[in-house]
Amino acid sequence: MSAAKNNFRKIIVTIGMIVLLNIAGHFAFKRFDLTADKRYTLSQTSLNIVNQIKEPLYIDVYLEGDFPGEFRKLQTETRQLLEEFKAENSNIIFQFVDPLEKEDDREKTMESFMSQGMIPVNVTVNDKGQQTQEVVFPWALATCGNRSVKVPLLKNMMGASTAQKVVSSVQHLEYAFANAINTVSKAKQKKVAVIQGNGELPDVYMADFIKAVKDNYYIGPFTLDSVAKNPTKTLKYLKKYDLAVIAKPTQAFSDEEKQALDQFIVNGGKAIWLVDQVNMEMDSLYNETGTGLAFPRDLNLNDMFFKYGVRMHPDLIFDLQNTPIALATGDQGSQTQYSQYPWFFSPLVYPTLKNPIVSNLDGIKFQFASPIEPLKNDISKTVLLQSSKYSKLVGTPAEVSLKMVSERPKQEDFVGKGNYPVAVLLEGQFHSVFENRVLPFKDATFRNTGKNSKMILISDGDVIKNQLDKNMQPMELGYDKWTNNLYANKEFMMNCVNYLLDDNGLINIRSKEVDLPMLDVNKVHTDYTQSQVITVAAPIVILLIFGIVFTFLRKRRYSR
Repeated sequence: MSAAKNNFRKIIVTIGMIVLLNIAGHFAFKRFDLTADKRYTLSQTSLNIVNQIKEPLYIDVYLEGDFPGEFRKLQTETRQLLEEFKAENSNIIFQFVDPLEKEDDREKTMESFMSQGMIPVNVTVNDKGQQTQEVVFPWALATCGNRSVKVPLLKNMMGASTAQKVVSSVQHLEYAFANAINTVSKAKQKKVAVIQGNGELPDVYMADFIKAVKDNYYIGPFTLDSVAKNPTKTLKYLKKYDLAVIAKPTQAFSDEEKQALDQFIVNGGKAIWLVDQVNMEMDSLYNETGTGLAFPRDLNLNDMFFKYGVRMHPDLIFDLQNTPIALATGDQGSQTQYSQYPWFFSPLVYPTLKNPIVSNLDGIKFQFASPIEPLKNDISKTVLLQSSKYSKLVGTPAEVSLKMVSERPKQEDFVGKGNYPVAVLLEGQFHSVFENRVLPFKDATFRNTGKNSKMILISDGDVIKNQLDKNMQPMELGYDKWTNNLYANKEFMMNCVNYLLDDNGLINIRSKEVDLPMLDVNKVHTDYTQSQVITVAAPIVILLIFGIVFTFLRKRRYSR
């Protein structure tokens, strides 16, 4: 057989194999994730959510246009993740849109986006010493039928560079989109009760939290006042809820109210307690002397918490790692001038635990928090948040003064102290606080112990409290209008709700770690010429050498 015929046969065989592989690929689809951290491998939870979609689900991603390289990386990671979703279910349809493409409608578009809560980001682009300002909308909108939900793509991190924010955001992408898809494609099922009747926070101070919870769950007020008239009926209705939120009560609970809450928990109900063990508010300091008295608050809950396995001490945490407050320092013209000062009674807590509730969270603002002591019993306890190692306790009653902002504490005062728990997760079969005790009211369904349940105890009611703007409208939870800082309180509270009510494991996606390589911009600018040679010139030279050698060898072979 001649060489020409042999080569022709090889070509025919090769083409035939390519055709067969393409035909097989049409019927058998397989993608391979070769990354070390498996960032493109969807979790089983995401797969279950995606595969349940039976009608078109549209996702508009507003990451298109002219923006810096870091956002290009976020755009690429978002696109690749959505391609994975679409590969699993063709009902997922996504597109990337430049919202500011039309210059004439720029201002109108920005106002429209901001009215929906999609705030743009102003980014400074540095290019070899030249700086330009760009507006980026790091948001997406998921729509299924008549339901829509916005998806934040860029996480806020105080003091972090854009590159650091992008890395943290990429870790959050799968959870953000899986949660959004689950929200718009699945009907609400779980019910959340906001407990009232004991001086809890008014709804206007929990408005942003309530609004966020409404996306996934039914939520409504539940007053315990009716316990005094018909405790059995009140308990019956309370058991129809899945989660109870007790936010900053200021009045003591009666034994009948405690029994109702206790039996709700023993029978499998979940609870989030946000309790101030010390009576002290910032408003109490805004007087002529700038001082107030902090003293213990008796809510008649100590025995209940003790039975469940924790003890809250009536002390205040004094922390060098704190959030600032703004104080008036004088007038300039007709306007009052404000300066920011460290406020040691407002701990800024950064999560250190790899728990899905607090994983990948930024700092969380506390105010007049107290320490929580886990006790030994059969209940599993996880300290979610704790003060810094540079913190100490201040016993009460004690005088608190705004003049403390000028103090300069000594580090030796904190040796051997610090790391006081301020948020604790409890899981297990809780024993009733009224076990082997006379019941405050008769209950034929009373149980000493029952189903597995969960609760989260937070030693500060202000963690869930949003501020009000000048028109007395609720602002975003975690935003401080006086210092213009945004803390992670909202994300933390939503994670608490999702963890306690999560049946499909969605919250566990938050624990996924992604190692995203980013360019060192300063190093690139320093070695700009060398980088150009390596990335541009070197490949061309190598290709040229290969071409010359290949041509030389080919001529040498066929010239004989």
